[in-house]
Amino acid sequence: MTRLHVFDMDGTLLRGAATVELSRHLGTFEVADAVERAWNAGQLTDLQFWESVLPLWMDASDAEIDAAFAAAAWIEGVPEVFADIRARGEHIAVISQSPHFFVRRLEGWGAHRTFGSDVVPGRPPTTDSLLTLQDKVDITLGLLADLGLSEDDCTAYGDSRSDVLLFERLARTVGINPTDVLRDRCAVVYEGLDLRAAYALGRDLVVS
Repeated sequence: MTRLHVFDMDGTLLRGAATVELSRHLGTFEVADAVERAWNAGQLTDLQFWESVLPLWMDASDAEIDAAFAAAAWIEGVPEVFADIRARGEHIAVISQSPHFFVRRLEGWGAHRTFGSDVVPGRPPTTDSLLTLQDKVDITLGLLADLGLSEDDCTAYGDSRSDVLLFERLARTVGINPTDVLRDRCAVVYEGLDLRAAYALGRDLVVS
């Protein structure tokens, strides 16, 4: 029987936020960091957040986005974990609220499916284009149905508020440096910066 492994990106595979990492590479870090902190403090709505950061990347080329992706602060072992999952004939999905144009680059590291907010510089964001907490649940359930798998055949990895609904739905969940709001909803918790160790805990859940 195969399995589905669902990963969050920001704070889980990536040590920080994709928006900040992208802006750091493009020379607009201070503005992006201030926007990120204001959003985390509840001072901006999701839509206001994207209206603030998208103009920062207006002139970014695909090559610059590729370079920002490569230089970002990834947790150790992401390609290796993805390779092991694929070698077992299992499936990888990455579901993030970050821009899909950034998230999808993880397909180059072995992710089968990637999902993110449908936002791009130069196009005004709309509420419908933003990936929500409920979307994470709905996308996961849809993938399981497509693969002919049950919820018990899924392991989720996350770190924060955006993963709460998914972790409440699934039994096999791994919190990676989880925030307080998620910690009590994790089947197991990993503290550290190596995805291979967190993944080993996830594999233990399958046999326990």
